[in-house]
Amino acid sequence: MTSSAPAARPLVWAGAVVFVVAVGLVLLMVVRPSAASPSASGSGSGTSSAAPAEASADVGFARDMSVHHQQAVEMAFLVRDRTEDEDVRRLAYDIINTQANQRGMMLGWLESWGRPKSSDRPPMEWMGHPATPDDGALMPGMATDTELERLRTAEGRDAEVLFLRLMTVHHRAGADMARAAAASAGTDEIGGLAAGMARAQESEISLMADMLKARNATP
Repeated sequence: MTSSAPAARPLVWAGAVVFVVAVGLVLLMVVRPSAASPSASGSGSGTSSAAPAEASADVGFARDMSVHHQQAVEMAFLVRDRTEDEDVRRLAYDIINTQANQRGMMLGWLESWGRPKSSDRPPMEWMGHPATPDDGALMPGMATDTELERLRTAEGRDAEVLFLRLMTVHHRAGADMARAAAASAGTDEIGGLAAGMARAQESEISLMADMLKARNATP
């Protein structure tokens, strides 16, 4: 069943607040230490405080995963309003909050590095295999425009199964990207975030497999 508009509106605002707060907190985290650190003033031990290069894994991952996360949040909002199943809604809330927060962190780092949040270069070029968009899906794992439209019109169990299948594929590709970034990152920020992200998404993939099985559906 579809939730009423008045009930959904506070949750939409909550998701937006999470994102805005995350950006603000990250900017405070990255600006304060750099202003106070010896290396930033040139009087330290010589440790480099230079921003990652435009072609680095750090910048490429932050930029691409921000887009990847944006779609995951969109799909989570869609299914939240199309089912009353508490387990699926709880998973949707977790994805909305976690991935909006992480997206805010990555956009904040791009801002602090002086790097644009978007690029004319192909997605995933930093991984050595640029992605070619297909029906609105900019990167592997992302849902196509056709699949998103199906999710927008599905209800109840159909919406749950479609969401779980799409998000499983989404997470698999996201975990692959995160592992690549963790292995190639030149900053502690991206290295730590990407490694944790890969572990968390693998855990959610396992959870979604169990949820699909409970609905007599295959991944």
